[in-house]
Amino acid sequence: MRHGLIGARLPRGILFGPIFALLAFALPAIAQTMPENAREQSYGDGWECNIGYRLAGDTCAEIVIPKDAYETNRTYGSGWDCHHGFRKVDGAACVAVVVPPNGFLDPSGQRWRCLRGFFQVGDSCQEVAVPENGYLTETSRGSGWECERGFEQVDDSCSAIAVPINGFLNGTRYGRRWSCERGFLEKDGLCVAVVIPDFAFFDDTSYGEGWKCQRGYQATDTGCEAINIPENAHLDRSGNRWECNRNFQKSRELCVLNN
Repeated sequence: MRHGLIGARLPRGILFGPIFALLAFALPAIAQTMPENAREQSYGDGWECNIGYRLAGDTCAEIVIPKDAYETNRTYGSGWDCHHGFRKVDGAACVAVVVPPNGFLDPSGQRWRCLRGFFQVGDSCQEVAVPENGYLTETSRGSGWECERGFEQVDDSCSAIAVPINGFLNGTRYGRRWSCERGFLEKDGLCVAVVIPDFAFFDDTSYGEGWKCQRGYQATDTGCEAINIPENAHLDRSGNRWECNRNFQKSRELCVLNN
């Protein structure tokens, strides 16, 4: 004989009643974990403080906005920032930016800079002393001035560059400020004419005598002399020396078979 409960259906209320009861108790518990001035997060579980409030322990405390500041309406950071012309101090106050004479407030509104023709010295703007034959530069580094063309800086002044006859200003800022005209070489601060020997041509490289021997000639103390090319040899790439053909080697100014 079957037991009376076997095969019998239980009413839905008996099955789901306990579940609803558990949820009813759980929901208030979840709601109680969210403090005042908070809201559920837009993603994931949990909650976050409303705009204008920041987490303080398990509560949301109102942000204290100092004088000369405004609320940023963001949920991150301090929640406030200083007005234009003020800067944060210790993250707790806004102090006015004091602009000295001959200075101006930076577009950021948090610092100042000096006007053109002045440079910063501590908390002041001092005038750049431009010497005669000098001009203001746009850079904030260095002395703030440079010398006009034809002059060079010597201490705090601009002195004329002494250019020798047959020389010209080369425009460089370093080293020798002048170069010699074509056909002349620098020697002891002067531009000396290059004397080109027979069978040679002018060479404008920055080193040497200022001339080079033609192909088939080699330089000597007095000029250019014809190269005596031994048997089984040929002029090298420069055209001013000789070298042995392949399978030959140099020996006593001759080219001998390489055995």
